[in-house]
Amino acid sequence: MKHTDALDILQNIYGYDSFRPQQGRIIDAVIDGKDALVLMPTGGGKSMCYQVPALVRRGTGIVISPLIALMQDQVDALRALNLNAAFINSSMSARQVAETEAALLRGDIDLLYVAPERLLMDSMLSLLSQCTLALFAIDEAHCVSTWGHDFRKEYMGLSVLHEQFPGVPRIALTATADQRTREEIVNNLALGDASQFISSFDRPNIRYAINEDGNAKEAMLRFLDENHKNDAGIVYCLSRKKVEDLAAWLVKQGRQALPYHAGMDATTRAEHQRRFLLEDGVIIVATIAFGMGIDKPDVRFVVHLNLPKSVEAYYQETGRAGRDGLPANAWMSYGLQDVINLRSMMQDSTADEQHKRVEHHKLESMLGLAELSTCRRQSLLAYFDDELPKACGNCDNCLNPPITWDATEAAQMALSCVYRTGQRFGVNYLIDVLMGKDAERIRRFGHDKQSTFGIGAQRSAADWRTLYRQLIAKGLLSIDLGGHGSLILTEQARPILRGQRSLELRQISRSESSSKRKKRRNVEQVAPQDQPLWEKLRALRTSLSEGKPAYLVFSDSTLVDMVDQRPTNHEQMSAVSGVGKHKLEKYGDAFINLIREHDMFSDYDSVDGDEVHQDSTLNTIT
Repeated sequence: MKHTDALDILQNIYGYDSFRPQQGRIIDAVIDGKDALVLMPTGGGKSMCYQVPALVRRGTGIVISPLIALMQDQVDALRALNLNAAFINSSMSARQVAETEAALLRGDIDLLYVAPERLLMDSMLSLLSQCTLALFAIDEAHCVSTWGHDFRKEYMGLSVLHEQFPGVPRIALTATADQRTREEIVNNLALGDASQFISSFDRPNIRYAINEDGNAKEAMLRFLDENHKNDAGIVYCLSRKKVEDLAAWLVKQGRQALPYHAGMDATTRAEHQRRFLLEDGVIIVATIAFGMGIDKPDVRFVVHLNLPKSVEAYYQETGRAGRDGLPANAWMSYGLQDVINLRSMMQDSTADEQHKRVEHHKLESMLGLAELSTCRRQSLLAYFDDELPKACGNCDNCLNPPITWDATEAAQMALSCVYRTGQRFGVNYLIDVLMGKDAERIRRFGHDKQSTFGIGAQRSAADWRTLYRQLIAKGLLSIDLGGHGSLILTEQARPILRGQRSLELRQISRSESSSKRKKRRNVEQVAPQDQPLWEKLRALRTSLSEGKPAYLVFSDSTLVDMVDQRPTNHEQMSAVSGVGKHKLEKYGDAFINLIREHDMFSDYDSVDGDEVHQDSTLNTIT
């Protein structure tokens, strides 16, 4: 079948006029029976690249997905379009599994979602061999790479698809893979003959910012108050305790906040996830246990209160914001302790030495991004071998360029203190020496007699702590995790200490950052005069959602288009982006009637207002 069939499906089922860049080429290739490797950013329309070919080609599309939550969301979304979608996973009873398998054998399922562990069972492979298969879609394909940030050994067995089903096209998809990860995906999945489709990793609607304020919690609250009064969002923390404490603190500040981490019982986690999907304005405070399976398009912000372990993790987690293409924020605050904690976790890991080296390299790259003074988006994209010719104008460094300063002399003091104290102490002790603190411990070691004692008294402890963090990020110091966090000079520190090269660093002034802080609000989605209609449409959407996430009725971007176009009949409503044939029949009249009623009363209000104004003018003249 040809491209017109795919376009017909796109327009009548999904309600969109045309494919996004790359989508059409990918879909054509898979429809023609070719294998494909697809790299496309979160929110870029990856799922369409296998869903449409599965509907065009004869048979059932098999989607390999790593998380039960992701399967549930995808299947709910497809069923909302009146498509026959199902999953088989451990959450189902034996009877439910048997019924789904019978429907699969009858050819009654368009798309079936399974986890890699389930797919590789002999019984499942035997079942699939009896079915007509349209394609295999391997989602989150970076999980097959040992270099990737989220390696899962069960993905390694998926090369069996090439061996046992040679005539069925395979499409591997991911949003996060650098060149080396892409090579591993190709090798480990036997995709040597696959066409590669690499889209830009850029998410221009997301504003990236990394906070330098000393009190991260208070700074985050200011950020939320200034930008996201009533929006849904995700806050990531490194530890479970911090998740619990922060969620409780946000509730005290008047926010709807719910904790989520792997230590909670499954029922509570499921309930918190359900509320996040169904209710407006809910904030989930979570460890990285939350997110991959969440397909909520209207997440307006993602906050990191700890440094992510890699650029890939940062990109993937921030990519959960603004999937609908509307403005969103990625805001992060981190400190020196994050670096120490992450490196400690890596050292204590049971992974082999090669994997530890990979993790160390990735953390160093993340540190580099955090301490950057130029455009963050350019650096982020360059990590994935993607080029942005000009600075983005939508990150903190572009909007408020940081001031750099000659930190050579201060760095020499800090590095000398590490050397003079024997490279056996952590940051807090070194700062006490630099500031000349009268402490028994310092006297006991004789460091009050060293030349570095008290030479840094003109700076605050917070300034020295920031400087040490930057020196670690620049690779001038390493952390001896086996020695209780002692700082150790690296070879790169030598030319700084000897005065052979200078050092420029970001200037960080907490007093200025507080007094000169600028509000950075998102571009308004809806004009002020249209806010009443916007709220009515959202309320109607919720009332029609039947206990499912409201965005399964219509996304925020579709409602924005309704506000702009004001459709008053089926023909006009079908032209709204995201309104397909099934949703038009199911929901169209309700939204059309609401818009008609709203505009009718708005017109009366306008006329009445004009008449009052004219009457008062006439009375004045008379």
